[in-house]
Amino acid sequence: MVRMTSRTRPEIKFVRLTEIAPDILVTHMSDPRVAEHMPLLTFRWDRDIALEFIEAKEKCWHRDGLGHWAFLADDRYVGWGGFQLEDGDWDFGLVLRPDCFGLGSAIAKKALEFARADERIPYVTFLLPPSRKKLGALRKLGAAFVTETDYNGEKFLKFRLET
Repeated sequence: MVRMTSRTRPEIKFVRLTEIAPDILVTHMSDPRVAEHMPLLTFRWDRDIALEFIEAKEKCWHRDGLGHWAFLADDRYVGWGGFQLEDGDWDFGLVLRPDCFGLGSAIAKKALEFARADERIPYVTFLLPPSRKKLGALRKLGAAFVTETDYNGEKFLKFRLET
C-alpha cells in the first residue's frame, strides 16, 4: 500500500487511458479488492473489455471535451478516473489499484483543482455504493449527501460538491 509522507509524495500525473496498455487495466480491474465496492463490475475483464472501455471513455472526451484519465504516480500507473457527464452532472469517479489506495486524497485534490478551474463544472457529484462506509474523506472535501439514486439497476449514494 502506498503511504504518503512529506518525503515520499509522488508526482501525480493525469494521462489519457489510451496511453496505458490494455493488459495493465485488465490486471487492475481483475483484482477482487477493486470489485468489492463496484456493484456494476459483474463481469470478468479481458483484453477486449479493456479495449472497449478505453474506446467508450475516449468517446466521452470527444463528445464532452472531458472524461476519464489514467493516473500515474512517479510515472507508474496507479488507477483511473475523472469526470463524466451524467444527466447534466459532472460525476467524479476514482478507481485505484489496491496497493495505491493511499493516493486517493492526493489524486482527488488534484482533480478537484482542475474542476474548480473549469467554468463548465459548477459542481461535482460522487456516486458511491452503500457498501462504502468510510466517508470521512468525502466530507472533508465538503461534499454533501444529496439522495439515494438508482444507476443501471444498482443503488448508489449521491453526494455533491460545489466547485
